[in-house]
Amino acid sequence: MKSYRRELWFNVPTRRAFINITSQIEECLKESGIKEGLVLINAMHITASVFINDDESGLHHDFDKWLERLAPHEPVSQYRHNVGEDNADAHLKRQVMGREVVAAVTEGKLDFGPWEQIFYGEFDGRRKKRVLVKIIGE
Repeated sequence: MKSYRRELWFNVPTRRAFINITSQIEECLKESGIKEGLVLINAMHITASVFINDDESGLHHDFDKWLERLAPHEPVSQYRHNVGEDNADAHLKRQVMGREVVAAVTEGKLDFGPWEQIFYGEFDGRRKKRVLVKIIGE
């Protein structure tokens, strides 16, 4: 069995954003040479997320509005975590959207259904953060 590891780095200039990273994962898969196996993609920061869904701007808008209703950024005083920080809402948003995804690799390609894409979700941006890509298989 082969193993491949790579870190993808992001520095999102806004507090929140959704970035399609599917092509970067496909590049990693090609570089790995693995044809059959699994790929794990996880955010290595507790205020960011990785998830699979549709790449449709209306849906991303809906995610942003829905998450803001669930865990509004302001007033920051509503959160106990916000002692010297203002990102408690980002921790909660990450918990809802998830830390990681695992996808099957078949014949050297991501084995996805229609419309599925991989996204990096940022909830406390404006600094450098990373995503781990780990691929195992043959």
